[in-house]
Amino acid sequence: MVDKVLRESKDALFAALVRGPVCHIHPTVVTVLAAVAGLGAAVAAWQSAYWLAVGLWLVNRILDGLDGAIARSAGRQSDLGAYLDIVLDFVVYAAIPLGLALAHGEPAALVALALLLASFYINGASWMYLAAVLEKRNAGAVARGEPPSVTMPPGLIEGTETIAFYTLFLLFPDALVILFGVMAALTLITAGQRVVWAVRNV
Repeated sequence: MVDKVLRESKDALFAALVRGPVCHIHPTVVTVLAAVAGLGAAVAAWQSAYWLAVGLWLVNRILDGLDGAIARSAGRQSDLGAYLDIVLDFVVYAAIPLGLALAHGEPAALVALALLLASFYINGASWMYLAAVLEKRNAGAVARGEPPSVTMPPGLIEGTETIAFYTLFLLFPDALVILFGVMAALTLITAGQRVVWAVRNV
């Protein structure tokens, strides 16, 4: 919902961070390191080491922003790199709630986890094929001049909101069922927004 508003500031910050030796690291290496940190956060959450999980989750998000900045700065952007980036992001997005729900151990947490992951599944379907259709019509990210490799209509839950919710999951594990439920509901609304956008524009 606020990604476009924050994008310019975020891009400027990461552009500053990749000046110097950092720009010589291959962006795919950074993508993989981000995934390792994210999976480490999931394992830490599973073991109820919540502060460690928060730290690793934030490292994951920083590295996830750095890989694209390095790729743009060094002229190493590639379709494969963008593909790996999104696949590994989704692995982390699934693993952290799973780790939290296993640590919680209550049936209600597992039900809330199922609802949350189902909302992710539906939301992914709402924009991934749509992005492919837009690219086929030359109306995708490149045509729109958007920095991401794929385009998606805006919605309530985007990158910034995901970072905020996952941080709340890790900081307040006792409120996990409620937080999972709220994010799932907002994610389903987001999927609905994208379906409406597709009906009107495709």
